[in-house]
Amino acid sequence: MGAYTHNVPLPPAREGETGQTLGMLFDLGYLKPEEVPGLPRLAKSPVAIAYSPLGDAEFTPDVILVACQPATAMLLGEAALQAGISNSVPAMGRPTCMALPAALEAGTVLSLGCIGNRSYTGLGRDELYFIVRGKDLDALTRSLELVSAANEALERYALGRRAELATV
Repeated sequence: MGAYTHNVPLPPAREGETGQTLGMLFDLGYLKPEEVPGLPRLAKSPVAIAYSPLGDAEFTPDVILVACQPATAMLLGEAALQAGISNSVPAMGRPTCMALPAALEAGTVLSLGCIGNRSYTGLGRDELYFIVRGKDLDALTRSLELVSAANEALERYALGRRAELATV
């Protein structure tokens, strides 16, 4: 599916793989043929696709995938809203690979992580992805500092209120 969503033509020896994979997904009832045209897809084939831990990247990333637990995704989502880079795209299910072109178009995307991605990457059952465009990373980082501090204060407040309300 990644070759399809990333608009990457496969070499002749492998060009039938996308059709085979789609056929299997259709046969399993996992995906319907009418859904395929609606899957986010890169508009043109990329020159290259490179993955790297952000701190080790020797290139400017187009998108950043953050594998995280839901509480961290909440903070990132709030920071994206605060930074003005969030959108109304709902959390995405399968396939995970469509979240990359969706984030390039929309700004940020929450991906629940499909079983294929989880199997290939080892993403934990308690994790999901928050994806942000590379050009928005600085704005997200600045907002994350404010949102994190606000959440710490709000947590203290809510825990105090919970204790108060428990005695009523």
